[in-house]
Amino acid sequence: MFKNAFAAVCAALILAVSAAAPARAETGASEPVKSGEVEAGGIKYHYQIHGKGEPLLLVHGGLGLIEMFGPVLTMLAAEREVIAIDMQGHGRTELGDRPISLEAMGDDVAEILDQLGYDQVDAMGYSMGGGVVLRLAIQHPEKVRRMALVSAGFAQDGFYPEMLPMQAQVGAGMAEMMKDTPMYQSYAAVAPDPSRFPELLDRMGAYMRKPYNFADGVKTLEMPVMLVFGDSDMYRPEHIVEFYKLLGGGLKDAGWQRENMSQNRLAILPNLTHYDIGVSPRLAETVLPFLNDSQINAPWTADDLTRK
Repeated sequence: MFKNAFAAVCAALILAVSAAAPARAETGASEPVKSGEVEAGGIKYHYQIHGKGEPLLLVHGGLGLIEMFGPVLTMLAAEREVIAIDMQGHGRTELGDRPISLEAMGDDVAEILDQLGYDQVDAMGYSMGGGVVLRLAIQHPEKVRRMALVSAGFAQDGFYPEMLPMQAQVGAGMAEMMKDTPMYQSYAAVAPDPSRFPELLDRMGAYMRKPYNFADGVKTLEMPVMLVFGDSDMYRPEHIVEFYKLLGGGLKDAGWQRENMSQNRLAILPNLTHYDIGVSPRLAETVLPFLNDSQINAPWTADDLTRK
């Protein structure tokens, strides 16, 4: 079981780092136009600004870093000013002395945006980063104009049940086995103190073992939200539908003239899993029209049937 837990935790970033590394070298992946550090919640966070345009906050997944998005970051930065942040203990951001908490990081991100001079942004988060963005929107709704949550649930029971005992075993005991993986190597290459990797695993394990359910907060959201999942995701299809319904989608037929259509969107991308959706170009192609506000609930016309 321990080896299974190790494999489950490693899979996401091993795939993501492997996909992102050649993208930077071969396709000219986005380079930051600005980077630096901002302190929030007692943690010194690393941030990068990519591209130009309307601001878009981008938050990576657990045990990842900004670069894990690879070509997706490049595509987003071609149309938007992307504010990408390494989360607590990840990438170039220090671990600090407090637990890993979505709620705390949601507050920190709001503070970072204030310090960088952003009154309001669009926001996109993947996996754990989706949880951070969700908490940002719940706790600081005035900061988020619209958001895309990628392969992120609203409650712990959204995972397939066999995932939970694997997540529960994450801890420092895995650190030595991970020394030869791209996950650890990408961490060690940029972390302020690579020797704290076992501590990061302990805190991530504690974070994943803690039950949560943000349903009440989801119901308070008023900004447009897009949920994006792979058709072979680690979240149960029932949970995905429940999430969409909490946002007011999927409750009734949209109507002949779309009069009952929700402002929120649900995208299920075929042939993608939790582990590779974050680097798929289809992700950027899916979220950009929504984030750019070009998907409008206007009544359809005959021209829509032939428009490409």
